[in-house]
Amino acid sequence: MAHAEVAVVMVRRGVAATLVSAAAFGFMPVFASYAYGTGMSVTTLLALRFAVAAAVFLAWLGPRGRLGRPTGRQWALLALLGGGMYATQSLLYFTAVGRIAPALAVLLLYLYPALVCLLTAAAERVRPGLAVLGPVLVSLGGLALVVGPPEAGLDPVGVLAATGSAVSYALYIVVGSRVSAALSPSVTTAYLALFATGSFTLLGLATGALEFGFAPAGWGWAAAVGVFSTVLAMSLFFAGSAALGPARASLLSMAEPVVAVAAAWLLLDGSLAWPQLAGGAVVLAGAAWGMLSAPAADGSGARAGGAAAEPPAGERVSGSGVPG
Repeated sequence: MAHAEVAVVMVRRGVAATLVSAAAFGFMPVFASYAYGTGMSVTTLLALRFAVAAAVFLAWLGPRGRLGRPTGRQWALLALLGGGMYATQSLLYFTAVGRIAPALAVLLLYLYPALVCLLTAAAERVRPGLAVLGPVLVSLGGLALVVGPPEAGLDPVGVLAATGSAVSYALYIVVGSRVSAALSPSVTTAYLALFATGSFTLLGLATGALEFGFAPAGWGWAAAVGVFSTVLAMSLFFAGSAALGPARASLLSMAEPVVAVAAAWLLLDGSLAWPQLAGGAVVLAGAAWGMLSAPAADGSGARAGGAAAEPPAGERVSGSGVPG
């Protein structure tokens, strides 16, 4: 096969992998809603999600001798990112999914690319120009349309949780992208998931929220979140990023909120009002602008949801991750 033909095949596979990854992430709010319907708490679902993800990644990488030997500094960074920052983002996001329409939660999460632009400019002490302020203003305009007037009846706690998840995810990306280490994305994800598991287990034990009295079907939905919407979704995003590059893969992964809205409409009877859909489109336009404007190392992180979709990091510990 000629070199050009091989390149075309690789691009097609990369596109397919990235779109399937986006779809898998897009179904995560639906699976979470079904899990909550069995009586499962947010903390329990997140503890199970990350436990499953950590177990699968470690079981896959360990026997192949690919886990590496993190240094003390790397362990500290992984603990901060996985057990602290990413756990906080996930807790806020999954709380929002339980309080407002799941489609709305994922649309609000996509405020994060514009926020990454703003935080990156602040960290580098650069006066923000149109490339930074433009995505932020567009995304905020979309946020206003999504939320609507105060009498719109939206749960304010859910809206704040979703918006907070975008802010914390942007912080996670900016902080993580500035620290490099000789760990591959899959290894980084395994350790981040491990630390996140520990955080949610401790949180659940301390608050009494870690309980397993939910209906048996909850185990299946928790497994769907852990395997389909975390392990499979992140692995395919890694593959797509390797074939397409992180920037193009990140832009393609914006199919996630489209899938989330469609899945919620079909499976949860969760249709959004036209102003909310219009606002979501504006938020996504701001997100696309932010991804295109941000430096490759900082603006390429695309995914919500899992411990991290770390494509732009290459062989580094990076904050580019997967929302959710």
